[in-house]
Amino acid sequence: MTSATQAPSAAPHPALNRPNMVSVGTVVWLSSELMFFAGLFAMYFTLRSTSGELWAMETEKLNVPFALVNTVILVSSSFSCQFGVFAAERLQPRRTGGLFQLSRWGMVEWFLLTFVMGAIFVSVQAYEYAELVAEGVALSSNAFGSAFYITTGFHGIHVVGGLVAFLLIIGRAFIARQFGHFEATSAIVTSYYWHFVDVVWIGLFIIIYFLQ
Repeated sequence: MTSATQAPSAAPHPALNRPNMVSVGTVVWLSSELMFFAGLFAMYFTLRSTSGELWAMETEKLNVPFALVNTVILVSSSFSCQFGVFAAERLQPRRTGGLFQLSRWGMVEWFLLTFVMGAIFVSVQAYEYAELVAEGVALSSNAFGSAFYITTGFHGIHVVGGLVAFLLIIGRAFIARQFGHFEATSAIVTSYYWHFVDVVWIGLFIIIYFLQ
């Protein structure tokens, strides 16, 4: 009596979940930016440790409540940015309902709101600079002025860069014939950058305005 033998079926190959290279590249680049700001923090602490009396005198000129409101605006923009990411992940570029139906907003509406709040932050910071210069706190006035404007100024430049990125993402959403995963990925990596900028500012705000 012969028994039939059946050849073992080949096991299916497991699906390879390769990370998105755009996201990986963005994270690596943000890591280098983190080291850059770590150097600015080190500079600030070094100058403050050698000029304690100067710091005590100059920080009294800072308008902490004014800066706190500006900080709340920037931190709130992270939430609107993330809602925009959720819409992009749903592949919903624009709103599907009325203007005041926030639950029906798409990526474009949330990113426009984020852009407005970021622009307000930069404008308020520029006004604060003007007020401090009027009180004698300039970039070349002393060590505090140099540390303050270099740290917050470089952060402000990064915020402006984020605003430009939002405009590009919004423009791409209008130009693209069909909003797909490529456009969604661009929105997601832009949100990585914006969240990074917000977290850095929280650190700067605490160090400059509270740890006086």
